[in-house]
Amino acid sequence: MQNKTQHDAILGKLVSLRQGYAQKLSDKISEIDAAHERLLKGNWNQHQAAVLHGLLHKLAGAAGTFGFLEIGQSARNGEAVLKDFVDGITEPDSRQKELLAEHVARIKESYEQSSLDSTDLKIEVPAYHNITDGDTDVDNRLIFLLEDDVALANELVTYLAYYGYHTRHFECIGNFKQALEKVEPVAVISDIMLPDGNATEILENIQSDRAKPLPVIFITILEDMLTRLHAVRSGGVAYFRKPVDPTKVVDTLDSLVSRKDNEPNRVLIVEDSISLSDFYSFILKQAGMETLVVNDPMMVMQPLEEFRPDLILMDLYMPGCSGLDLAKIIRQQDTFHSIPIVYLSVETNTEIQMKAMRPGGDEFLTKPIKPGHLVSSVNSRVRRARILRSFMVRDSLTGLFNHTLTREYLYRELEQARRRNGLLSFAMIDIDNFKSVNDNYGHTVGDQVIRIVAKLINQRMRKTDIIGRYGGEEFAIIMPDTSAETATSILDELRHNFSQIPHQYGDIEFTVTISCGVAEFPACQSAATLSETADQALYEAKNRGRNQVVKAERNSDLLHQEQR
Repeated sequence: MQNKTQHDAILGKLVSLRQGYAQKLSDKISEIDAAHERLLKGNWNQHQAAVLHGLLHKLAGAAGTFGFLEIGQSARNGEAVLKDFVDGITEPDSRQKELLAEHVARIKESYEQSSLDSTDLKIEVPAYHNITDGDTDVDNRLIFLLEDDVALANELVTYLAYYGYHTRHFECIGNFKQALEKVEPVAVISDIMLPDGNATEILENIQSDRAKPLPVIFITILEDMLTRLHAVRSGGVAYFRKPVDPTKVVDTLDSLVSRKDNEPNRVLIVEDSISLSDFYSFILKQAGMETLVVNDPMMVMQPLEEFRPDLILMDLYMPGCSGLDLAKIIRQQDTFHSIPIVYLSVETNTEIQMKAMRPGGDEFLTKPIKPGHLVSSVNSRVRRARILRSFMVRDSLTGLFNHTLTREYLYRELEQARRRNGLLSFAMIDIDNFKSVNDNYGHTVGDQVIRIVAKLINQRMRKTDIIGRYGGEEFAIIMPDTSAETATSILDELRHNFSQIPHQYGDIEFTVTISCGVAEFPACQSAATLSETADQALYEAKNRGRNQVVKAERNSDLLHQEQR
């Protein structure tokens, strides 16, 4: 939850946005009043009725969003009176005409009685747990290990170090509690039965004083339901029986860390009202999202290409191009076929909502929408879309990008490097003698080795690097703004670390190595040449005895052919 200072800062910004809207509100109401007068003088011309209907529709959504609830409701009522006439269904009778006049008059009265005092502000100030829960003080690679079996503890500390985690080991609860007062780990790994007490009881007391529970991974010989229940109540997110498979512990830690390291949701806001788009953008940014606003729907394609949003938040009624038509245009392009489109509108007619959903809409949010509801809806929709997209573009065994998408990224990153006159390295990695691993220990162990390579690469590379599974035991890494020399150094450290990891098959312990080949742009001018040159360098690494990294030489045959 945010503290009072943060709450006041958010409220202050919302008040400022409201005041900015209020300064324009007088003109909007005058425009509605003039449109109503033209409708009366024009003997209820249908075109003039449609103009007034559109103005009332816009006011109904925006006014309520900025806390002018009575104005918004009166506009909504006036819009409802006109709807059947605008749609050509019925002619308005005298009572409906009187009602419209009353609603327009009520809009003006409500505005004259409204206040800009922040104490009168009827806008929800949402509480953002993900911004203010203290995560910035947490070391996302620090683990506290509470275990009195020193041999097991040393084994876990060593294994976790291979994957970039640094672990502090405690044999008793007292020292653990003292350390927890000074620094916070990303997670705790704990035995249950310790010399100075039951860890679940101690941790449950610790968790009761915390605003946010500390994730705990329990390792124990106990299996009974009551112990599992106590483990869950004391913050347990995983429960492993001894002897512990360290790869499963790493998987759990990685899932915890990835929640904190996830890239922010990227939301493209298409809304012709500048006041509303600023409001939505501010609310979503406060929730940790990245936003890009487009106020003219006819100008959406280039921002869509460059921003690559996770979700499009779109008004349904916009001048020049409706949200319905814009959704059809977007869905005609394969690249944007899976991006969720969420409509924002005061439209409550379910038939119209369903019509808007058919060409590609995913959800319909009715204005005015509370900030908390907006954030929650966007988060849940993006989360589902990312999961579905991962099934299409990621390898099921490793979670890395598949071959097809990795190739697409290589073409894209190469063009960006070319435009920036920058560097780009491309690396191919292969597991040495992988066939013998499968032959000697079975395909299940072989798959485990592949997963460990993928996990190590994923942890050691930057967020900007793109990692894919290129083939059976082959991987590819795209490293923007990186020279071949730097890439070679990074990969050589990765190669060394992997060679030290012990793998288990029953009582047999063995190690595996990898070989790497590296090529770079601008020495290689095309994606095909980058790939072929890196593959040639990988082949050379195999020929030199494996377990090494080879950087492609500038005078290689492929480079020479390309230059000709």
